Amino acid sequence: MSEVKKMTSSRRHHLKSIMLQIAASWIEQEKIELVAAKETYMAENCPAPDTNGDQAVLMELCKKLQSAIDKIDEARYDAESKVGKCDLEIDDLKLKVVELAGVKKPALKKVRMSADAMLQALLGGKHKVTMDLRANLKQVKKEVKEESTEAGDWRKNIEDKADRKKMFETS
Repeated sequence: MSEVKKMTSSRRHHLKSIMLQIAASWIEQEKIELVAAKETYMAENCPAPDTNGDQAVLMELCKKLQSAIDKIDEARYDAESKVGKCDLEIDDLKLKVVELAGVKKPALKKVRMSADAMLQALLGGKHKVTMDLRANLKQVKKEVKEESTEAGDWRKNIEDKADRKKMFETS
């Protein structure tokens, strides 16, 4: 297998600075091209008006400019209304998608909370409730039966169990 050599930090820094310089020069070139494109468009579509004429010629020029502005304003308004309608339609479609997909229940996270904290959260901060159930329990002492380790009479054992069975049957 061929080993992959890692690039040193100084080499990586040098390459990064070169890439940034190239990108900056591209951005500057794009700005210059954009300005040139604007100038050529304006020269083709908007020639410089001839202001040497009399007042009637200037009034006619103003009327032409006003009508061009009105047409452009109508086109802008139409475009805005189309965009608004499309936005509303997109919102409606998003709602329909959510309705069709159904609402997914998020996975519940385990919360480590004591019973006291849960009751306090449910009942509010005013109530001081304790859920110490062990404190209310009755103390019971276990009686330990001592069984002999030596083998006893098996008949005696059976008689003891028979007495216990009779005790449960009578009650």
